[in-house]
Amino acid sequence: MSSLDALKQAVIAGKRKDVKEIVPVLIDSGMGPGKIVDEGLIPAMAIVGEKFKNNEIFVPEMLVSARAMKEAMIFLEPLLVKAGIKPKYTAVLGTVAGDLHDIGKNLVGMMWKGANINVVDLGVDVAPDKFVAAIKEHNAHMVGLSTLLTTTMPAMSEAVKAIRASGAAVKIMIGGAPITEQFAKEIGADGYCRDAGSAADSAVKLMGG
Repeated sequence: MSSLDALKQAVIAGKRKDVKEIVPVLIDSGMGPGKIVDEGLIPAMAIVGEKFKNNEIFVPEMLVSARAMKEAMIFLEPLLVKAGIKPKYTAVLGTVAGDLHDIGKNLVGMMWKGANINVVDLGVDVAPDKFVAAIKEHNAHMVGLSTLLTTTMPAMSEAVKAIRASGAAVKIMIGGAPITEQFAKEIGADGYCRDAGSAADSAVKLMGG
């Protein structure tokens, strides 16, 4: 097994200690940080997402894998910045106004980061104008709106309206327990994410690959 394969397996298994040992070895061998991300971390998190979609793993295992990926990025982020390598896309993410739930949002954010998307997480109970301001400030390509409550579905609709009214050229993806593809179409969102395991694939497809 190559060191890159070992890194993938360590991330999938959530073995943070192994990740902390493998990444410096790869760097010392002369492997570029971009290659480690593209051929190690991204494929690993894609497998994690697929396992989650297929109910082979659950939220705790997904979180452990995401934390292992974060350990790798502690080493890699300074090198990526130094080399001028930036994520291709930036996404703003938040739970809509009136909803304080964040587990689903956090999982989606982790999967997006695992796909090398720059994530600006606004947290919970986010008003429409805050989404609009963050999209402009960060020149975002996409915004993710989350809710767990049926009572805050109207707030999601209001957020979409505000973003559209701002004229921002941004793709809007929505998700959460009460959300359906039909609802996404009704309120004018560009995409719907069924679960966190689908989040990275859905985002990349929405933004054109």
